[in-house]
Amino acid sequence: MSYDLAVWEGERPADDKTAGRVFDDLYDRLMETETDEPPTERIRDYVAGLLERWCDLTEDDDTSPWSTGPLIGEARGSLIYFPMRWSMAEEASGFAAGLARSMGLVCFDPQLNKLRPQRPRSVRHQHRMQRRLCLGGVDREAFGVSGADVVDRGVGGDPE
Repeated sequence: MSYDLAVWEGERPADDKTAGRVFDDLYDRLMETETDEPPTERIRDYVAGLLERWCDLTEDDDTSPWSTGPLIGEARGSLIYFPMRWSMAEEASGFAAGLARSMGLVCFDPQLNKLRPQRPRSVRHQHRMQRRLCLGGVDREAFGVSGADVVDRGVGGDPE
């Protein structure tokens, strides 16, 4: 069993649904064809970065997370769609997604139909979620009350 990732050149899609459509189009155009379009320079550089971290399967099938070798053989044009061993997928896919982002490439998980890594939430959104967690789901700003008011009204628990 393997875990697959797709990485491609281009602008990062606005959401997961759009990314799924872009991936399907690229896959059909580049992978489901009789012609083997050579990988672009950026995709070759990306594969080189992956292979700096872990060797190719053709070099060592015990320590390599890749399920196929040579890894560059999974690349066509501006897309690489590559499998990795399930037992190493969490670590390897995390590294692969981070490397893609650092190189300005798009990384997509076709199993979950999700972009990787996910865009970080805004700081304001994170603070709002932290308040909700700390107050048992109550958002002070939404109710126009201070922290002391929440405790005094019994929403936040016993003040003692």
